Amino acid sequence: MAHGIGVTKGGRNTKLHAVCDEKGRPHVLLLTPGNTHDAKVAIQTINAVPPSQYLVADKGYDSNALRSWLIERGTTPVIPSKSNRKVQIEHDRQIYRQRNVVERMFCRFKDWRRVATRFDRNIKTFMATIAIAAFVTWWI
Repeated sequence: MAHGIGVTKGGRNTKLHAVCDEKGRPHVLLLTPGNTHDAKVAIQTINAVPPSQYLVADKGYDSNALRSWLIERGTTPVIPSKSNRKVQIEHDRQIYRQRNVVERMFCRFKDWRRVATRFDRNIKTFMATIAIAAFVTWWI
């Protein structure tokens, strides 16, 4: 964990948490070890940007605490329920289709071979590489 690398099912890994706008431009980037759950850092990551009307996220961010915090903030959560949730919570499927914008942002990062293969073992150097890639993707 000293280098931001955690042990996961797929091996040693790092997880990048991001908040982007509707154009897929990254606004907040947070790097954690791969074994850190998404919901643990969600509030910290989302709190770095002003409230929006909707927040679109995947099932990894399905938690009651996050949903209630978003509603208090004035943001409607568009997060599908995990399959093991006892009471499924409905979400707006039409708005959820916009989540592909986030996936495309991550694909643009993976165009950078240095980011995709994690050549940098030091967390500070790797985050700097991600920041440079994010900086360049604003113009693409």
